[in-house]
Formats: sequence, structure tokens, C-alpha cells
Amino acid sequence: MNKQNPLSKSGSLLERAAQIYDYVPSKTSGSVPNYGPEILPPEESAEQSVPVLAPREASYDGPRVIVDRDKLREAGFVLPDGPVTALSEEFRIIKRQLLFTAQQPHVRHGERILICSAHPNEGKTFCALNLALSIAAEKDNEVLLVDADFAKPSILSSLGLEGSKGLMDVLADPEISVEDCIIHTDIPGLAILPAGEQTNADTEYLASSRTREVLNRLTSNKPKRIVIFDSPPALSASLASVLATHAGQVMMVVKADKTTETALRDALGLLAGCDNIQLVLNGTKFSPTGRNFGSYYGFGSQS
Repeated sequence: MNKQNPLSKSGSLLERAAQIYDYVPSKTSGSVPNYGPEILPPEESAEQSVPVLAPREASYDGPRVIVDRDKLREAGFVLPDGPVTALSEEFRIIKRQLLFTAQQPHVRHGERILICSAHPNEGKTFCALNLALSIAAEKDNEVLLVDADFAKPSILSSLGLEGSKGLMDVLADPEISVEDCIIHTDIPGLAILPAGEQTNADTEYLASSRTREVLNRLTSNKPKRIVIFDSPPALSASLASVLATHAGQVMMVVKADKTTETALRDALGLLAGCDNIQLVLNGTKFSPTGRNFGSYYGFGSQS
């Protein structure tokens, strides 16, 4: 399979993005930043048949933990069953292409999506959690959000949940079952696999054959499950490059006016173990064509 280089066009990434994208960020209260993620469209599009999936059935009937909706709202995340906003519409667009790719038979492990960035504080966790919340609303899919940022896990705290054993504990101890570490939430379709306890050999554990076995168990009997990994930044930890070899898709978060093209190229080189890499421009503040998602439903930003 020939890999597509997202930076193969002439000109810088941000220059291309400025010509392609337009976004009016949603208004949020407090000091929460206005993130505006955008996914780069494919160079060419072709009509392809998409298999029709049966409606989603509940695959778990045990106890569920309650997600702190107020905490989500205060942090500016997409709210389950919340009103249509510019942010929720952006992630609806982003997930459509990722879900389409996940269904393609030629994409190996397309249901595994790695969310990464070149450096910290570029919005990868914000995008990973919002994407998971958006996919959880699907009628044909459920989502498992894996906190794979073992050094600085933040998924549980973002949802207002308490810590528990997670992925690294499973990899380090064969006696621990990965199914027992999954946290099922009261948000329909959303489950969480915590990071677990960090070790001095995280990268080596991820590169082991046991990791392949564990990850296969996450979807072996759940064909409708999408697995999203919140990865460490590619240029800050070696874990990202190993995680990319286990994923079928990578969503690379690029922070507008912050991520340099040199850093992005270096990061993409480290993630070359995955054949399908998409770029998402985060934190845009321009709208050259007046695009304003959410305004059609009465929730767009007003001047």
C-alpha cells in the first residue's frame, strides 16, 4: 500500500489550511479556549458502496459510572444530547471520514484510531474526547476511548471519574484481564480504558506480542466498536511511534499558529508505521467564506 503524504503539496501546511479551511469558533464561557478542529479533505473522492450496519444493540448490561456533565460543560467539550453547536458539527464532519475509512476492507485495523500531536498543549486530548463523545452518539457504533498517555493521563479527570487499573497494568501483568479494566459509562455507547500505572518500560511493553493480543481482544467480539487512543505527543515520547504500528488510522492534531511545519514533518516521520494519516487543524480563528456551523440551528456565534 502506498502511503499518502499529507504534506506532499507545495507550500506550508498552515498556508494550505488557510486556503482550504474556514471556521468560526463557538463561544464558550470562562477561560476555555475556542478549539476549531478541521480535517483535511481527501485529494480525490469517489463513490463507494458502504455496508449497511444493523442498529446498535447494548453489548453491556452491567453497572455504569456517571460522567460529570458539568465538568464537560465547563471544559468546553461536546455534551451528550446537548444542543447543536459549531464544535459538535465540526466533529460530526471529522468522524464521518474516519468511520468511512474504518469500514473499508483493505484498511487493516481501521477501527483503531490514534489521536496524536507533535508537542504537548496542541489539543490532542480535547480532540480525542470530543471525537469519542461524537462517535458514541452513532446508532451503528460504540466507542472505547483508551488513555494511552501513560505519563500524563487526563481522560478520567476530564470526565470526573476516579482512577483504576488500565492498559499498562494489563500489559505488565498477564493475570489482569483487559475486559475487567474497561469502565462503562452512563453515556450510551461510551466506555473508557484508563492508562494504568506508568512503568519504566512502557515502550517495550507496547512493542511486545502481548499488546497485539490485548488489542485484538478489544474488538474480536465487538465488530461495531471503534477504539480511540489518546497518545502522548510524538516528539515528546517514543510511545507514539509504537502505538502507530497498532493503529489503522492516525488523526494528527495541528495547532494553528503554533505547530511548525518542521515539527509536523518530524512527527509524521515517527508515525510512519500507520498508512492512513489525517491532519486536523485545531484552534482556527478565521472564516474567509463565512462558514458558521451551528448557526442554522440557532446556536451559532453572533457578532
